[in-house]
Amino acid sequence: MSRESAPARGARSHRATTGSRWRAWLRHHRAMGQDSARRLLRHPLGSLLTMLAIAIALVLPAGLWLALDGARLLDAELDESATLTVYLAPRVEAAEAARIEQALAARPGVAETRLITAAEGMAEFQQALGLEDALTRLPGNPLPASIVVHPVETAPAVVRDLAEGLKAVAGVEEVRLDLAWLERLRHLAELGRRVTLGLAVLFGLGVLLVVGNTIRLAVENRRQEIEVVTLIGATHPFVRRPFLYSGAWFGLGGGLLAWGLLTLGSDWLAAPVSALAASYGASFSLPRLGPAGSAMLLACSTLLGWLGAWIAVSRHLAQIRPR
Repeated sequence: MSRESAPARGARSHRATTGSRWRAWLRHHRAMGQDSARRLLRHPLGSLLTMLAIAIALVLPAGLWLALDGARLLDAELDESATLTVYLAPRVEAAEAARIEQALAARPGVAETRLITAAEGMAEFQQALGLEDALTRLPGNPLPASIVVHPVETAPAVVRDLAEGLKAVAGVEEVRLDLAWLERLRHLAELGRRVTLGLAVLFGLGVLLVVGNTIRLAVENRRQEIEVVTLIGATHPFVRRPFLYSGAWFGLGGGLLAWGLLTLGSDWLAAPVSALAASYGASFSLPRLGPAGSAMLLACSTLLGWLGAWIAVSRHLAQIRPR
């Protein structure tokens, strides 16, 4: 038998493929996720209290965000009602008033116009005040014709510029607008957004502290186990992984509890808010989180839990030295 045909002897080296490494990595992540969930279920009361603390920290900024969302809907409705009233000179006849309305409608920045004749203005005034008998004794109609102008842009500066331009039109005696209430509402909305952002940051830091303190205790309880696996060559990412899953489970559970509290709160306040809006002749309902808002809440809570765990574990792993 020739040397070339002799069977190969000795140890064989095995090289792991990329696919096998990827499958092993997924198996380890799945095992760590399941193991961390089981560890939380072994202590249900402590885990529930931690998740409840996270939920309480998330409810207030999320509730304020929902309130601002409702204020934005109300602001949009008020923007649609923002109009300018152009009063024509008393000498302007009906045909000239129609021509002025067409001229105003053709101007840039004007979305819509509506001509109110003197007779129509008197009829609306009588209906609003209920003084039909008293106003019929007047020798004539003192009200001028007017044109209601709906601007394209409702920004106060743009509306003021539009009003100045309308004043220069021949036959226009006065242009009246009242944007003070709209400016106050927008200032309040901006203040609410900044307060909500500040509270979200503060309570987000609170979530990080709650999760970090819980994970710190878990690291201390498993200190000997960490030292052993470190001695046999475990890397920091390997050691950190189960604690990161624990933090993510805490965050997800807190987000689910916060979602439930917000839903119950919205249902509890829906009837009084609707009754209050109906007393003012308006229809308003509290906004809900919806699928997108719910997904954002759960994603943020899970991310905060994971980040709090990562900070706590990384800090304590740097202090653990195998003996």
